[in-house]
Amino acid sequence: MSTWKLGDYTVRRIGFGAMRLDAASGVAVLRRAVELGVDHFDTAAFYGPANELIREALSPYPPELLISTKVGPGNDPDRGFYQATTAAELRAQVEDDLRALGVDSLGLVNLRVSDDSGPLADRFAVLAAMRDEGLIQHLGISNVRADHLHEALAIAPVVCVQNSYSVDVRTDDPLVDLCAAEGIAYVPFSSMVGAPTAAVQAVADAQGVSPQQVRLAWTLQRAPNILAIPGTGKIPHLEQNVAAGDIQLTAQELAVLG
Repeated sequence: MSTWKLGDYTVRRIGFGAMRLDAASGVAVLRRAVELGVDHFDTAAFYGPANELIREALSPYPPELLISTKVGPGNDPDRGFYQATTAAELRAQVEDDLRALGVDSLGLVNLRVSDDSGPLADRFAVLAAMRDEGLIQHLGISNVRADHLHEALAIAPVVCVQNSYSVDVRTDDPLVDLCAAEGIAYVPFSSMVGAPTAAVQAVADAQGVSPQQVRLAWTLQRAPNILAIPGTGKIPHLEQNVAAGDIQLTAQELAVLG
């Protein structure tokens, strides 16, 4: 499987999204992922037990392992689900991630914005300041548009953009290409999402693989800067996801998928 350089880290292009982890199987799934060569794990405090499971399964972390997290959305026992917008709220979320993951510096922090949250400059500047302090190594942005990326780049380097994108949902095509031109990773968090289609099923049948594997393979072949982070709570699904990194779709199959 090919790789991509995310800041100081060189990672395989299929990583692992921790949102679906549960306490019963999470540790085993995470350890199996490392055995399969996964070196990029995506998490967030609002994913429930994910951070604690990652620490239990993988700490002490090998230096080549990248754990990326995201801030912005939060889940507080008193407030419920909320969006961090102030410097104090963002710092608190970063410090919570540091404690939960058991690290002194977070490898990558994505600022996730809500659709109606307006300019991100002030919030991104807060994270950039924490990067300067050494609490964060690299910065990314999530759920964003091209104008958000330009805003962020005017403040600090951006190593990745994390958005919704798949063979069925391609509104971000121009942003994928913009990121590629800038040497920025594009990380779709929904590359396997989509209703069953005759085109995907036909390619899956021809390849002898699952429709989900076809979706992942298409995503990786769309552009070399795309990094997939499929999530699962089951080891067999994890193994299928990683295996999708070795699937090569033909030109005819890519044409069938559109």
